[in-house]
Amino acid sequence: MKRGAEVIRTEWHDTVLCVTIDRPERRNALDADALEGLIVATTEATSGGARVLVLTGAEGHFCAGADLSGVEDPAFVQRLNEVLEGLRSAAFPTIAAVNGAALGAGTQLAVACDLRVATPTATFGIPAARLGLMVDGWTVQRLVSMAGQGTARAMLLAAETFSGADAHRTGFVQRIGDLPDALEWAAAVAELAPLTIAGHKIGCNEAESLVATSDTYRAAWSEAWASRDLAEGLRAFSERRPPNFAGE
Repeated sequence: MKRGAEVIRTEWHDTVLCVTIDRPERRNALDADALEGLIVATTEATSGGARVLVLTGAEGHFCAGADLSGVEDPAFVQRLNEVLEGLRSAAFPTIAAVNGAALGAGTQLAVACDLRVATPTATFGIPAARLGLMVDGWTVQRLVSMAGQGTARAMLLAAETFSGADAHRTGFVQRIGDLPDALEWAAAVAELAPLTIAGHKIGCNEAESLVATSDTYRAAWSEAWASRDLAEGLRAFSERRPPNFAGE
């Protein structure tokens, strides 16, 4: 069945729910409808007794980020945070099956999942510095926790991208493979003790020592999102030209 204005598909494989972002014309970029559909899909997994949720994208890409036509809407950011927290806090394991682009919000989705399976040529990255915006502090902390300071700083400070093979070498990606490989792994995980897994997931989340975003980070985030640089970055993106940032 499809959710969120026909852009989110869900399919059950016994006790594994496969959730597919289906906006191939936009390389599965997230808009408000897609976020709403992902929230509904996570609820479906919980109410349907899923043992594992596998998140993927249709037709060659995982998720190329946020649809920039709506990214400045505060409600969009709030809904994205709800999606990320839903994946993190679900009582069952979540697996990102990544092929093609996983950029910006796409990398955020992968970070929010417990496990990642990626093809060698998949691409991870957070190009926020190319647009003049900032990701939330939760994403920064989670990325550092899972990928390490070196990889996180290269993504966030230098807007570098990493292939699936690179991410596997850093430990950010646990297995190299495609969606069938992810579903096969999910089926094996689904046979394990669910209460043990739920408890261990709580422990892993607590071990990250995530803290509330500081006043300093909130101030920097607000400044970036209200800046002329953000307007310039979005304008340059739509005009397909390099941005001219002024730091204001």
